[in-house]
Amino acid sequence: MFGITTRRFIARLGCALLPLSASVLSPSALAADGTGDNQVEVLNWWTSGSEAKALGALKDALATQQIGWQNMPVAGGAGTNAMAVLRSRITSGNPPTAAQVLGYDAQDWAKRDALATLDDIAAAEHWNDVFPAAIQNFAKFDGHWIAAPFEIHSTNWVWANKALMDKLGIAQPKTWDAFIASLEKAKQAGYTGLAYGGQPWQDTTVFENVVLATGGADFYRRALIELDPQALDSETMVKTFDNLRQLLAYKDDNSPGRDWNLATAMVINGKALYQIMGDWAKGEFLNAGLEAGKDFMCFRTPGTQEAVTFNSDLMIMFDTDDAQQQQMQQTMARIIGSPEFQLTFSWLKGSVPARMDLSADSLDACAQRGYQQVQAAAEHSTLMGSLAHGYAAPASVKNAVFDIVSSFVNSDMPSDVAAEQLAMAVKSATS
Repeated sequence: MFGITTRRFIARLGCALLPLSASVLSPSALAADGTGDNQVEVLNWWTSGSEAKALGALKDALATQQIGWQNMPVAGGAGTNAMAVLRSRITSGNPPTAAQVLGYDAQDWAKRDALATLDDIAAAEHWNDVFPAAIQNFAKFDGHWIAAPFEIHSTNWVWANKALMDKLGIAQPKTWDAFIASLEKAKQAGYTGLAYGGQPWQDTTVFENVVLATGGADFYRRALIELDPQALDSETMVKTFDNLRQLLAYKDDNSPGRDWNLATAMVINGKALYQIMGDWAKGEFLNAGLEAGKDFMCFRTPGTQEAVTFNSDLMIMFDTDDAQQQQMQQTMARIIGSPEFQLTFSWLKGSVPARMDLSADSLDACAQRGYQQVQAAAEHSTLMGSLAHGYAAPASVKNAVFDIVSSFVNSDMPSDVAAEQLAMAVKSATS
């Protein structure tokens, strides 16, 4: 179905990297079994089934270079828990070899002069030419590459159970009103309309979708990227909270605290009609053996079709005096940025490649369409960072928005009060 198996990918990637192993990795310095000092320790929060498989592709590719793997998983969506653990490790003077981070977190560690640079690999692999500016803005610091981009995830997706849509006679909704009407139809038939995970980052993922659907790309940029006070406390933002309240009527009562992949399972199992979530959710559908267009549907959240909100997992490498660790970091960066790995990783995880120069023919139907949309958005400057996932504003702002949005979701807060508090919280976080 996907045109290349994981085993074939590993074999081909190993051959592709043979010149690197000869020039960068000295065989005498490497243990054949990838144990002992010859291993990388990688902090990450990829713990769901599809995420673990995708991460396994990196582990296997490193094994072809005789590099061992010490996994350091920290469960929790959006990486909040992982970043707390990482700060503790850095503070204690014991950083891992590398860590999965999101945009502003990579910049924060670069400002602290904690990271190794990847300029040599980036130059050899022409990263300046193949990764879009929206990614380079975060993967580079002061003109130097400080992170290797894994993929691009877009966050303004709806995932739908096709059999349930067919059963209820629901066509793909193109407008917000049609979207709400389809949710109501599911509710009246006894189904949960919206599979929902009640965690702050998930609340805000849905919220940013509603911001874009309500106000459009220009408003999204003004409010959540430029942090314009007039946009944050505006009638359009009040309407955004009204629309969010309308949407919340279709989640179930057991949603508080639910992990995102458990919400995805509700759609997979036909218990819920839709989930609004980034395309890592698609990895769960594929991991369950389901096919896009046949077993599940994917479409942009109605009203958001003019733009793509994104995040990209980045691998940062921590500065070290250990020459062997430096060599292994460079090898890992080259693997992550390679065309073969970008395609295989996206196949497994549900994303699209961060490189803009590849053919997506080997990917599923949703990814093929998503990749075209990302390429078009990058060209037209409508590839915009996700606030919930660390690409629109610094962590202080993100966390302030988390607090307001989750307070709104879990209370009867009026929409005008929510908009006012949102503007005040952002002002406090940026002052």
